[in-house]
Amino acid sequence: MAHVDNCATGDGATAPLLASSAAKEGGGKPRRNMYAFACATLASMTTILMGYNLALMSGAQLFIREDLGLSDAQIEVLAGSINVFMLTSILSAGWAADLLGRRGTLVLANVFLMAGALAMSLGGSFSTLMAARCVTSVGAGFSIVVTSVYNAEISPPSMRGFLSSFLDMFISLGLLLSYVSNYAFAGLPLHVGWRVMYAAGVLPPVLLALGVLAMPESPRWLAMRGRHDDARAVLVRTSDTVAEADVRLEEIEQAVKAAAAQASSDDGAGAGAVWTELLVRPSASVRRILVCVVGVHFFQQASGIDAIVLYSPLVFRKAGMSSTTAVLGATVAVGVVKMCFVLVAALLSDRLGRRPLLLAGSAGAAASMASLGVTLCCVGAPSAASAAASVVCVLAFMASFSVGFAQASTYSAEILPLRLRAQGAGLGMAVNRLTCALVSMTFISLADAITMPGCFFLYAGVAAAACAFVYVRVPETRGRSLEDMDALFAKELAKQAMAHEAAAPLLPPAPAMPNAPRRNRFAIVCATLASMTTILMGYSTYAMNQSSRYSSSWSTLPFMTFV
Repeated sequence: MAHVDNCATGDGATAPLLASSAAKEGGGKPRRNMYAFACATLASMTTILMGYNLALMSGAQLFIREDLGLSDAQIEVLAGSINVFMLTSILSAGWAADLLGRRGTLVLANVFLMAGALAMSLGGSFSTLMAARCVTSVGAGFSIVVTSVYNAEISPPSMRGFLSSFLDMFISLGLLLSYVSNYAFAGLPLHVGWRVMYAAGVLPPVLLALGVLAMPESPRWLAMRGRHDDARAVLVRTSDTVAEADVRLEEIEQAVKAAAAQASSDDGAGAGAVWTELLVRPSASVRRILVCVVGVHFFQQASGIDAIVLYSPLVFRKAGMSSTTAVLGATVAVGVVKMCFVLVAALLSDRLGRRPLLLAGSAGAAASMASLGVTLCCVGAPSAASAAASVVCVLAFMASFSVGFAQASTYSAEILPLRLRAQGAGLGMAVNRLTCALVSMTFISLADAITMPGCFFLYAGVAAAACAFVYVRVPETRGRSLEDMDALFAKELAKQAMAHEAAAPLLPPAPAMPNAPRRNRFAIVCATLASMTTILMGYSTYAMNQSSRYSSSWSTLPFMTFV
């Protein structure tokens, strides 16, 4: 790991940038690499289908429930179960991506997405729909993990933030298309409309699979297979300069050699050694990287995004929007806002950096969720004004979420070392989907327990905790080579150690300290976040006393019946 050691030393706060980044700072801004742009676009288009299948249930469940006679509990399980099913494919996606290649795994993902969409359109019972969701989950799990890895590996450093954001951008596009599909086919006969919604997702995977075959394999996967000439050919086309391509190839080769040396020291344990290095005996820098990966994915979903994506019609109905057409139209607006602000995040990622966007987005998400809770609390008799206020709060949350948490996949894919990248990205995405399943499968029950406003206050507290986590634990990665991430996190650990050593002499001799110590702001933040749980305790007590205002109408409201 000589390269990492060299990067970790020196007077600068950051490791040397690659040629393109250095040229950019010197005034010679490189042109956009359109070949890398095309490759990332083709890879990311698979996630359109993932977003489409995940969010289509938002409106389709209105018709499935009535057509097949499903209960509220069955609808809740059907909506969120795909996230549980995805755990297996997400955790195995790293193994498949290393075995079949990034490109081959994406082709396989499209096959499962096509089969799942066809099975959903033909389903006639709760059990067959659950089986179809399971098939869809395999393709969705493969696509979300491998796309993030491929985009990070194919991108030059000058564009990596922008191209890696394509994952969330195209998922958002799929989400928007699902809302449009809900709205467009709502007028068809009851037993036909929702089937057409899913049947519309059968043909696109076939076309996308053919498109994926036209793009090159990841240069890092080619180097792992000893195909260095092929890797260089891809790097030359996806780098800003030939000199940068040679630098990137040299760094990749060093990383591959280090990974091979590590594997040989583990007696050839293969994938098992990777999981051991990740979870059983991680180094200090790997442990810190893993905390960041798991943390950003957990907070992305625990902030309540799926409660909005899947149940926004119920939120709008609670606020006083009675027309089914108006409800579905408002969900289309949610999809448009999410798509637009993910694009904003993609354009700003390489200019402002990942960390500022994460901080701003999580703070905005906390404020908008709290505002939504206050809005629903103030609803006496549902009215047009309360409905409009709730729509504004939801749109503000979606905008904040898209600007900030859209960086989660980008950040987690780029900070992992090459040897651990595929499996580590899978682990982070598994946490993401498990948290998503927890939110989506408990929203109705949680709203019954602490009321709907209480749910949004809870999500606001989680988003505030996410802001504190990013501020304390997440370093900036803009402009760095993927192979320099170990050096970055090692340097962060070294800074912490130096800070502790500098503070240590001041701790024992308390009487000798000339001035009173300053307030420990981090301790104040921790105590404040812990104490915020008691807000919900007090709120729940108040809500029980005022149940006539909320609970009576909530408990008698048939789930998702707006017609």
